[in-house]
Amino acid sequence: MDLKRLFRPKSIAIIGGGAWCRAVTEQLQKTNYSGDIWPVHPRAGDICGLTAYPTALDLPDVPDATFIGINRDATIGAVERLARMGAGGAVCFASGFGETDDGHDANARLLKAAGNMPILGPNCYGMINALDGASLWPDQHACLPVERGVAILTQSSNIAINLTMQKRGLPIAYVVTCGNQAQMSEAKIADALLDDPRVTAIGLHIEGFSDLPAWQALARKAHAKNIPLVALKVGKSQEARDATVSHTASLAGSDAGGQALLDHLGIARVNDLPTLIETLKILHTVGPLPSGQIASISCSGGEASLIADLAHGTNLSFPPLNETQTAALSNALGPKVALANPLDYHTYIWRDTQAMTQAFSAMIDPNLAMTFLIVDFPRADLCDDSDWDCAINAALQTRADTGGTIAMVATMPELMPEHVATQLMAGGIMPLNGLAEALAATQAAHTRTPMPGDLIVPTPTQNASVLSEHDAKVALHAFGVQTPISRTGQINDLAQWADDANETFVLKTTGQAHKSDSGGVALSLHGGDAVRAAGAAMDGDLFLLEEMIEGGVAEILVGIVKDPAHGFVITIAAGGIFTELLDDRVSILSPATKSHIKQSLLRLKIAKILSGYRNQPAVDIDQIVDAVDAIQSYVLANLDTVEEVEVNPLIVTTSRAIAADALIRKRHD
Repeated sequence: MDLKRLFRPKSIAIIGGGAWCRAVTEQLQKTNYSGDIWPVHPRAGDICGLTAYPTALDLPDVPDATFIGINRDATIGAVERLARMGAGGAVCFASGFGETDDGHDANARLLKAAGNMPILGPNCYGMINALDGASLWPDQHACLPVERGVAILTQSSNIAINLTMQKRGLPIAYVVTCGNQAQMSEAKIADALLDDPRVTAIGLHIEGFSDLPAWQALARKAHAKNIPLVALKVGKSQEARDATVSHTASLAGSDAGGQALLDHLGIARVNDLPTLIETLKILHTVGPLPSGQIASISCSGGEASLIADLAHGTNLSFPPLNETQTAALSNALGPKVALANPLDYHTYIWRDTQAMTQAFSAMIDPNLAMTFLIVDFPRADLCDDSDWDCAINAALQTRADTGGTIAMVATMPELMPEHVATQLMAGGIMPLNGLAEALAATQAAHTRTPMPGDLIVPTPTQNASVLSEHDAKVALHAFGVQTPISRTGQINDLAQWADDANETFVLKTTGQAHKSDSGGVALSLHGGDAVRAAGAAMDGDLFLLEEMIEGGVAEILVGIVKDPAHGFVITIAAGGIFTELLDDRVSILSPATKSHIKQSLLRLKIAKILSGYRNQPAVDIDQIVDAVDAIQSYVLANLDTVEEVEVNPLIVTTSRAIAADALIRKRHD
């Protein structure tokens, strides 16, 4: 579906005569839109000084884009007429479609009426194209004309309006509200914007995912074009929260699934709108950052300490000064300044633009992803801010001389004036509003790559039954998961086996998901008498007796849950009784390569134990990776029926990884 005419129209029709439609016309006139503007209203002679046409059929030509600002049922008729005329696309402003209980039929009729003509919405504000001065937007906005810039997409019209009002120097090329996404998903809309070479990065406010293949296509196309994506993801999937039979289902809730999907697609995630804006500034100016190595320069030790503390616990680091930096800084600052990264250069050189340029340039190094110049500007309404021109000029000269990746950051957002931000952006320096936001944006702007392998589109959640532990282990063992030697049966038969085998055993009841919580597990049993005694203390007639795995170094949880919104989510966590206690987990999306599984496993806190913490024995990490991959293989072979799989614990010894407990929930055909 070609959206070029809708997003870059040479003619715009506005159907309706209310305040919203008048606002669309006024915004076009305000931006001196160079194309044709055609109001459509059956009784108005003119609207905003422009001739109004009785119907769309009376227009002088077929419009490239149309804003439809009339009621729901009339909107459907207007869409049908425009589609027959061959119009380029329309914004459907009216509500009362798929977002309401009685609107689904109207939604279906709207889609049928549109046919192959693109429509935004319904229930949306439309779009702003600040590159060409074209907008279908029924309200005020503060987008300024730009030659290149970022695109921002959101379902929320109010959030879109607020983002246009930012005073942070971000050049915005497009703002698009997606509304109900009745015809086009947010991913498909963003995909179309990638075709405009003036778009430098795309920010996405996402309430929920739909059309997973479209999201994967978007991610791959954006990566191929080197146009980075960043998302503010909100919203929950009720289906994932309801799946609470296993520990995995509660750990891998919808937010974990959403994060896993974004990671799989190589899309950065931020947690708030200010950080979204700051990240887009970085991506617009220099593109994705190659590493987390940063430097900081400030004229205060307090700010040097503050940025160091705020970066602690992140993936950002301050590498020590090398010999070249040390020599250049010493030459610029003299013997009274202690040289370090972060650097407090004091105020000896303030107002000396040449000396400040020399000091700033000395800190620039090709191995750094970013150099922060921390500068807070005074309030211009109460103070004289001309004394800060030296910092601006020195920063701009440093950028021109070194080509370094430089951000001037204010510790508090309001201490970066808009005119300064605009001046810095024009000189290739990122003005970042707020120290915490700057660091979060720097983390988000790190280079990311989509994972290989096509996403799995899950079937709807289905009624399913839980396999017995024995049957679950047999099923997983067939795909390569190591399991203990075991038998099921009545207690006397199992006791006889215990006498004959002369091993250490574990006795379990059958039919319970969390046996250890209800006294359904007895450990370290030797001989038939011990087995009989343990069985007498448990409920049930059938039991599972299996070899006890000894020599365990650690216990791991491995689970895969079908999340209808995101796909099959693999969760790896500290296992056994510590699953909830330690809150040590990572979630990734299937299909996952062994390399990705291993990288994710090593992100756990428990990875230190696996690697031989404090001279304790280390485990064979590859055995765990093989177990996770084998569980994944079972799921991939049973995609149409399986709802969730869990091994908890996977007992890890120095040479083995054995599924001590297993749960499978699936539909039986």
